[in-house]
Amino acid sequence: MAQLGSHGAAKFAERLAPLGLTPPHAGIFGVLRAREGLSQQALCEILGILPSSLVVLVDDLEGRGFVERRDSPDDRRSYALHVTEKGRQALEAIGRVAREHDAALCAALSEKEREQLRSLLQRVAEQQGLAPGIHPGFKRLGRSSEAKEEGAAVAKRRGA
Repeated sequence: MAQLGSHGAAKFAERLAPLGLTPPHAGIFGVLRAREGLSQQALCEILGILPSSLVVLVDDLEGRGFVERRDSPDDRRSYALHVTEKGRQALEAIGRVAREHDAALCAALSEKEREQLRSLLQRVAEQQGLAPGIHPGFKRLGRSSEAKEEGAAVAKRRGA
């Protein structure tokens, strides 16, 4: 399963590359499509991502005109994230890529077998406590650099 998961993730990234997008971009779009107006803090919590890593990704999407930050109606200290028209077009393209990716990855299976595989994998994912539609890789984004910085700070305090 690990081999297929790694292969599938790499192939999806390859298929997104011509759009100038990465899997983390696609994941952010997916959440924002379902929950328009979400705050960056709430998005961090849903994705399990470090705020510093999310800011870089949202800045990129905003700079490219895919999302915009608007003043939050609920909290003056935060922004609400909204997908723009250009972002909706990107979402459609991501959807096409995802469907093509799914079809190519499961080409050896009949439609009935694909449904059975989806059902079985959903059960395994639920048992493992995975959130539907949220790639567990988000939790690792930026963590290695954070660990290195933390290690360097500890070493400095110790006089190393």
